[in-house]
Amino acid sequence: MFRHIADLPRIGRFASKKESEALKFTCKKHQSLLRRRLGNSDPQLQENKIKNLRLACPTIDGIVIKPGETFSFWRCVGEATEDKGYHEGMQLSRGEVVRGVGGGLCQLANLLYWMSLHTPLEISERHHHSFDPFPDENRVLPFGSGAGVFYNYIDLRFYNPTDLTFQIKLWLTDDHLKGAIYSDRETQYSYHVIEKNHKFSTEDGKNFRENEIWREVIDRRTGNRVAEEMLVKNHAEVKYELNLAAQACNV
Repeated sequence: MFRHIADLPRIGRFASKKESEALKFTCKKHQSLLRRRLGNSDPQLQENKIKNLRLACPTIDGIVIKPGETFSFWRCVGEATEDKGYHEGMQLSRGEVVRGVGGGLCQLANLLYWMSLHTPLEISERHHHSFDPFPDENRVLPFGSGAGVFYNYIDLRFYNPTDLTFQIKLWLTDDHLKGAIYSDRETQYSYHVIEKNHKFSTEDGKNFRENEIWREVIDRRTGNRVAEEMLVKNHAEVKYELNLAAQACNV
């Protein structure tokens, strides 16, 4: 109810139109593995996640974000229910790993968030889990650079403050979730997202993982860096046993 009331002033300004043909200019492409070893979790939950992603991706694929519009993850996907064909997958809730219908859609939110950081789109809502549930296994992106979603309390949203039109394209292969953000004209800047000050620490007998996510803004015409900004500062409790390599980072 509160979400609905808060959105009333924005009615008509959420991105909803789709176009099948991709726009001309590529802002960012990315892919993520569909199957990774996640501690001792049930591998079947990852297979169910892939089924869930195959249902969710078409609800976003082709969405166009015009000037002044806001993209909302849940306004596109809707509630992930059994009636729609969603399966039980892995979810992170209240500091624990649990099973739930529609689980695994955070991988899609992670992809969308990472790609959006490489565009002029402004993040208007983004949430990250306050704990680190699994040790790194084939991690490509910096820790803490993802986005949590949970219908409909926790959403991922970004706003288009420019005079350009952007478009999201999504697809799956046998091994990867893939996506791209396109624009109708070339953007003035390109973006480089990096990690700084990564470390593990111990507080009151608990292990924590910390880092900062920074973004460099680069002028496409000159190649010069025109700005650098800190996007996120992470401080998350570690839920797994740290090995010696990780402990060596505790400085």
